[in-house]
Amino acid sequence: MMNPKTLFKAIFLLLVLLLLVLMGMHNGENVTFRLPPLVAKFTQKSAIMYYAFFAVGFLTATVVMAGSGGKKGSNAKPARND
Repeated sequence: MMNPKTLFKAIFLLLVLLLLVLMGMHNGENVTFRLPPLVAKFTQKSAIMYYAFFAVGFLTATVVMAGSGGKKGSNAKPARND
């Protein structure tokens, strides 16, 4: 049986992607993005901008939530009662 937490995450991700598709279908106008220290002027369709901002947020959350890869807790073995 599938872990409920994993199922919830998968459904949530699909709903967010559906939202991105709907935004892309209904927002085809060009928008201008300005960030003077990095980008003087960047013009792109608004749907692409939504997707790019989502991707940056998703990657940021992935990096922040990524663990060190090691086991949590102590490595001490429990005492045996023989």
